[in-house]
Amino acid sequence: MREGALHDGAGRLLDPGYATREVRRYDRAAISAEPVRIKEWDYYCILDADFGLALTVADNGYAGFLGVSWMDLRGKGFVNHGALIPAPMGAMALPPSADSGDIVHAQDGLELAFRHERGGRRLTVHAPGYDEGRGLSGEIWLGQPDMDRMVIATPFADDPHAFYYNQKINCMPARGRVKIGGESYDFAPENAFAVLDWGRGVWTYDNVWYWGSASGLVDGCPFGFNIGYGFGDTSAASENMLFVDGRAHKLDQVAFHMPAGAPDSGPWRFTSNDGRFELDFAPAVNRWAKVDAGMIKTEQDQVFGWFSGRVILDDGTPMQVRDLPGFAEKVWNRW
Repeated sequence: MREGALHDGAGRLLDPGYATREVRRYDRAAISAEPVRIKEWDYYCILDADFGLALTVADNGYAGFLGVSWMDLRGKGFVNHGALIPAPMGAMALPPSADSGDIVHAQDGLELAFRHERGGRRLTVHAPGYDEGRGLSGEIWLGQPDMDRMVIATPFADDPHAFYYNQKINCMPARGRVKIGGESYDFAPENAFAVLDWGRGVWTYDNVWYWGSASGLVDGCPFGFNIGYGFGDTSAASENMLFVDGRAHKLDQVAFHMPAGAPDSGPWRFTSNDGRFELDFAPAVNRWAKVDAGMIKTEQDQVFGWFSGRVILDDGTPMQVRDLPGFAEKVWNRW
């Protein structure tokens, strides 16, 4: 992708493809679709080898959502908590850039804030109703050094006004504390890292997507990846990338090989058409969710665990990955 606006005057994507920084300008007013069809969200996931925290602010047109989830990888448990915002259709004013604009929202006692500060981002959460009143609160600082990211603009072949503009920022070192009930959990930048999933788009009604992500240290070097497929016309580019010490290494096609039983019933395997991404995944906990509300249906399996195997960088250098914390998911939506 090149610098410029994301859409033309008719609301069509100007330049489908990928980049390693935010080059296209998103403008909600340029979208040629009813407000109820526009989907916008910011999702952060912070992980170390033992625990994970996921925070979501989403405006999905017909419904807004604030969400917080805590994952215990060793204990193989999770708790989801959230609040719905009726039919915001843009009223949540999510920013048009992943690099500026703060998000501060509260609903039904749940408060979330994602703020930009010099050198990084500060996330705060206050959820007194979490886990039947046990309560969760915390503040996490995410450092953001100068580094590449995954940016992709994806059209949909059967709808010229549908699109997905997505950014994934991996390998943000995390520092902070989360309190759950009377217990405290600390994230330290030596072993805890975050990813931001920043999404803006207009989706077709029925879609399945696959997404995997991990961030950490490999041989003392910041390392991460983003992999995924399953929706839209990806002929211009895939979203598959490695990140090593701040630099992106573009991959072609990656396939997910899931266990025959439940998503967390056995190991997953990942292969690439060029042999550059060959990893196994040992699942620990499945953060699942299911909604069946007439025309709106979703089934989500986001499985957390550890990746191991071999990847190959752009220059042919191999890297061995061992027990890297991350997640892989399969999501089906009718929305």
